[in-house]
Amino acid sequence: MGELKGKVAVVTGASKGIGAGIAKRFGAAGASVVVNYASSREGAEKVVADITKNGGKAIAVKADVSKAADVKKLFEETSRAFGKLDILVNNAGVFRFAPLEEVTEDEFHREFNINVLGTLLATREAVKHFNGSGSVINVSSVVSTSPPPNSSVYSATKGAVDTLTVGLSRELAPRNIRVNVIAPGGVETEGTHEIGVIGSDFEKQIIAQTPLGRMGQPDDIAQVAVFLASDASGWLTGERIAASGGFR
Repeated sequence: MGELKGKVAVVTGASKGIGAGIAKRFGAAGASVVVNYASSREGAEKVVADITKNGGKAIAVKADVSKAADVKKLFEETSRAFGKLDILVNNAGVFRFAPLEEVTEDEFHREFNINVLGTLLATREAVKHFNGSGSVINVSSVVSTSPPPNSSVYSATKGAVDTLTVGLSRELAPRNIRVNVIAPGGVETEGTHEIGVIGSDFEKQIIAQTPLGRMGQPDDIAQVAVFLASDASGWLTGERIAASGGFR
């Protein structure tokens, strides 16, 4: 491997789950990786250790992507450590499934601030650090177009991410910055374990609706991210790739 040799990548929300999978796969592909985290320093440092023990370069940087000052610091530390930026993965995200009656203003703003505003703020700052070209990869979800019950707020945030991707791809194309989005299906992560999806009837339902017949793994998504970050996808921008095992 070496698709990303010499490149520098920031992966937000990379202390666990899909973000950690992308960060580790980027490191294996030759990129220097900034592992962003909001609260789990231990998880982020473990991802860094996994990358460096395999010969890669990585640092962990704490930043809340919904806060402009934190985002600015994230990219300043990236520049100090590695001197440039080539790739941004907007993976940081939160979710809570709840019926309409339990939706609160605070929860609405929490999900939109991190999932949507965070994507905008990180991309805005990354553009200042790209030098002549760049690849932005947003992480959405199949729920953006096929929302299950009790997911109205989260699904709406991912629909917004899809739309942002198209708009920003057109706005940033003259600067040779590509913007694409990955929409995972059901993926086994710490988060899906924590909320009880794994081992539940809901997991069985997801698998039954997935033609390839299993839950996804973080590395399934990470390999798509490597492609979108690499020169091999140089003619792709504004695209949404459903990495879902065929789930629709």
